[in-house]
Amino acid sequence: MKKSPTWLLDFKSDVYSQTGEDGIIEKILEILPARDKWCVEFGAWDGKYLSNTRNLIDHKQYSAVLIEGSTAKFPELKSNFASNPNVYPINQFVGFDSKSNLDTILKDIPIPKDFDLLSIDIDGNDYHVWKAMSVYQPKLVVIEFNPTMSNELAFVQKADGNVNQGCSLAALVPLAKEKGYELVSVLPWNAFFIRKELFPLFEISDNRPETLRTDNSLVTHMFVGFDGYVSLQGSKRMPWHDMTMDEKNFQPVPGFLRKHPPLYNKFQKLMFLSFYHPRKLVKEVKRMVGIK
Repeated sequence: MKKSPTWLLDFKSDVYSQTGEDGIIEKILEILPARDKWCVEFGAWDGKYLSNTRNLIDHKQYSAVLIEGSTAKFPELKSNFASNPNVYPINQFVGFDSKSNLDTILKDIPIPKDFDLLSIDIDGNDYHVWKAMSVYQPKLVVIEFNPTMSNELAFVQKADGNVNQGCSLAALVPLAKEKGYELVSVLPWNAFFIRKELFPLFEISDNRPETLRTDNSLVTHMFVGFDGYVSLQGSKRMPWHDMTMDEKNFQPVPGFLRKHPPLYNKFQKLMFLSFYHPRKLVKEVKRMVGIK
């Protein structure tokens, strides 16, 4: 019997993870023909809260490199693994230049170049830090995308440590292919990419984002009516700020001009041009008074 492309979602479960990552990671690694039992995670936070690697460390005897940029949070991360010599806590921000990228950070650690799992979750430059890697090619990459962006939107924030906008799933897929990876599963916040030579093991006939992403509940759609009214449909939520977006705050055209422009009377047409197209207004006034 042919498998559903989303069959990995049947294995969702959480020990420490957020939306089922632990179970899917475990199943993917189980399928791999060879494992070295090494994983890397950044930002690792305290190494426990919503972690994608703690289950492997605690229950699968994995060695791990856990990287956290926050100087406030790092002592807790270090303390949580003080008794485990196979865990390497590092207090550093992973960047995208030769001095701060993951290749540089890992070079003095005895970790295989094709280690089993890399988990990237830094709320912003996730795309850029993965792109900057070349020496290390983990078998499985779990990377966060911005779940408010639709499958059709290819968006990547600028490479700037002070920006926290993230990227879309649609932007990650071509980057993954360029680096030799294929998409195998999608959860609300994370995408799972496997090395392309391992992809046939998963028997996924259609791995397009729109097929594998089954939860689009955080996406907000915006569209414009013929009358200029801006409508919001879908989530309308700003999940990180716990706020709801109100259509009334997204109206660039005032109410008395909110109609289909061919139906404007002369006054409305002149007012519209004066507000938004002053150069066209001059031409229109000249036309109306017969000046060429």
